Order: sequence, then C-alpha cells, then structure tokens
Amino acid sequence: MITEQVTEEVEQIQAFADRARAWLEENVPARWRKHRGSLSPEESDAIRREWDRQLWRGGFAGITIPREFGGQGLGLAEEVVFAVLAAKAQAPDGLARVGKILTAPMLIASGTEEQRAKYLRPILSGEDVWCQGFSEPGAGSDLAGVQTRATRVEGGYLVNGRKTWTSFVQHASHCFVLAVTQPDAPRYRNLSMLLVDMNQPGVAVNDIKQISGAVHFAEVQFENVFVPDSDRVGEDGGGWKVAMRVLGDERGGAETASRYVEIRADVDLLLRTCRDRPDLANELSDLDVRTELLRWQLFKVIDRAPREDATFWRAVSILKVMWSELWQDVTRLGIKAALPTDREHWRYQYLESRAVSVYSGTNEIQRNIISERVLGLPK
Repeated sequence: MITEQVTEEVEQIQAFADRARAWLEENVPARWRKHRGSLSPEESDAIRREWDRQLWRGGFAGITIPREFGGQGLGLAEEVVFAVLAAKAQAPDGLARVGKILTAPMLIASGTEEQRAKYLRPILSGEDVWCQGFSEPGAGSDLAGVQTRATRVEGGYLVNGRKTWTSFVQHASHCFVLAVTQPDAPRYRNLSMLLVDMNQPGVAVNDIKQISGAVHFAEVQFENVFVPDSDRVGEDGGGWKVAMRVLGDERGGAETASRYVEIRADVDLLLRTCRDRPDLANELSDLDVRTELLRWQLFKVIDRAPREDATFWRAVSILKVMWSELWQDVTRLGIKAALPTDREHWRYQYLESRAVSVYSGTNEIQRNIISERVLGLPK
C-alpha cells in the first residue's frame, strides 16, 4: 500500500515536472535568456514584472499555496522542482518573489480573513510587489533590537524609522514591517508586524549599489506613515512570533534549490577548466562533494515537509549556512584558478557571493539558533 502511494506521488511529481519543463521552454523570454546582461534596468524590470503575470496565467504562481487562497495546492517537492527547472531554463526572477514566498505564507498562517481576501490574489497574480522591512542600520543580526516605532493613534499607528538592505523596495507597493509598538514591554514582546502601503506620503527610498555594480536592495525611511489596525498581522506585541515564521520560509527549500543549480553550474565549470590541475584536485573534490551534500539535505527537507514537525525544521535550519558558505568557497577558487575567458564571470560571482553569509540572518546568528534550538546546547 505504501509502495503504491509512493509510486503515485512520484508519477504526479514527474507529470508536473514534464508540464513545467515544456511551459518554461515555451515561455522564458528569449531576450532575457540571450541578452539579460546588456538590458537596461527599465527593460529588465519590465521583463521581470511580466514574468510574474506569465506565471499566474500559466498556473505556476503560488505552487504550495492552498487552492482556496488562489494557489496550486501542491507540495514543497513541486515547488523545488519548478525552482530547479526555472533556474536551468534561465528564467527571470519575478519582482513579486517576496510576496509569494514570504507575505502569502505569513498571511495564511497568521493573517485575518480580511487580509487574505485583500492581499493574496494580487500577490499571486503579480499585481502587487512586496518588500520586507526587517533589518535596520543598527539592528541587522539583532532583529529584536529594531528601533522603528509605530505609535498608537486613532484607528491605527504612525510608523517612523529606517529600514535597510530592503530587496525590491524600489518596485514595492507594500512592505511588511517589524516595528516597536509597545516600548515599555519586555524584549520580544514589544514588537508588531504591520502591512504598510508604500504609495503614501512619508515613504522615501534610496538605492544601495552593491560592490558588483548591481542594485538589488535599498534603504527606506518612514516618516509618520499611517497603518490601520486592520493591517496588523497577529496581536499587538506578537510580531516576534510572526517574524520567526517568516525567517523560516526565507531560508527554506525553494531558495536552496535555485542556489543549488547555480552552485552546481559553477562547480562544473571549475571541474571542466581545472581538471588538469593536480594541485587543485583535493579542493575540487571537496567542493563537488559539498554541492551534492547540499542536494541531499534539500531532499531530506522535501521528504519531511508534509509533517512540518521538529525533524523538518531541523533539516531546514542548516540549509542557508550550507549553501552560502559553499558558494563563497566556490567563487573564491574560481577567482584564483579562472581561465582568462571566464574571469568576468568569476569576478561577478565572487562579488555577489560576499554578502550571502550576512543577509537573511548572519551565519553566526544562524549557528547560534542551530546550537540552541536544534541541538539543545546551553546559551
């Protein structure tokens, strides 16, 4: 009976993969595939925005979101399969990504019926672009130390403060913001999660240019920005619990799947171009093994996803540390051993990878979380 069930699940995933592969082959824009490095920012943004709409029309938006909320109602396995196939097909990264992988699950788990009815469909269709207002200039790794204040006024809050390293904020119509609403309450119990309309007075955005030359994120200033009570997620003072769930989704399987494809391609490039270098044989072998261990860990997460129990979260907890440090090591060797023809590729990859051990929670903090909450070690 169990064997038959497993066989049926495998067949369903294979059928989904076949459909997704065919759809991607037909729909990934040729201009993006062939010329994305030379596109202007405006051209790139237009293609990425349209890609979100294509995903919605094609039935590939919100793969793991339940059908009653407008999603496909499938499992993490299908989401990971699509992420891998999309990466291999060189598909664009849509602008609505944060809304789909972070905001939508947050609202399903912790939001009200009114919030789900108002926000979920525009998120999945690509109509609304969301960003995440967590990190601040003085509170990056120490998320509980955020200083952005949301002061009580009639009918809601006035938000004042500054968020930084905010991805997609240049395009965002909305931002979910972790802010202090109860300044006299104990740490972790003084925060609330607020849904902020970015198209109102008092919101100012300043781009942050990265060392690679790209602009993936920006800084945003809030000055007396109003948020109604109906746009608070969870209880007043209950924002920390909501934020922890968001961070779990941010470091999850779909992100790792896309990273695995990119890292695997970089390792394969090293193996092809450096196979005649005996002085690099041990390093190359180590990187190759670690890349496949990442894939193995990802499969473990997929296997345990239906339960969402402690074993699942233990498996998820290490993913971000694994892929971020692996990618940095791969690009470091690429810079050292690159052929002249590949030098520009490795330069870009190396510079892009420098920040991955810092964002989404520094690896040092993530190791603390693993040691305390997964291994049960003393603080």
